[in-house]
Amino acid sequence: MTLRIVRLGSPRAAGEGLRIGTVRRPPRGVPKAEFASRDYYDTWLPNLAPSLELMKFAKAAEDERDWAEFVRKFQAEMKQPEAAHLLDLLAALSHTSDFAIGCYCEDEARCHRSVLRQLLAERDARLAD
Repeated sequence: MTLRIVRLGSPRAAGEGLRIGTVRRPPRGVPKAEFASRDYYDTWLPNLAPSLELMKFAKAAEDERDWAEFVRKFQAEMKQPEAAHLLDLLAALSHTSDFAIGCYCEDEARCHRSVLRQLLAERDARLAD
């Protein structure tokens, strides 16, 4: 059983399981009834997305220093009880279920999902390569 970190809208991997969108907003121009069939997500979990203010900060990041500041602030948001409990739950479920979480960003290295990957690994989640 594994947890995959994916780009929403990308083709699903064989055996991927449930796909969870960890984004602040649903995909633009896509009817809600088509989110899953278009490989965005089956269910939405915006509580694991950066706050709107922090998302704007990340998009404006121009260099590694700005990005490091985003990571620090996002990690602080994920320490809040509601987010921390969700991360604990996903890490535990990764040992018994196949599922994926993701975001729209093209480059995972410059996306909050890279931070989620790190936070889940720290919780001993079973992560796919």
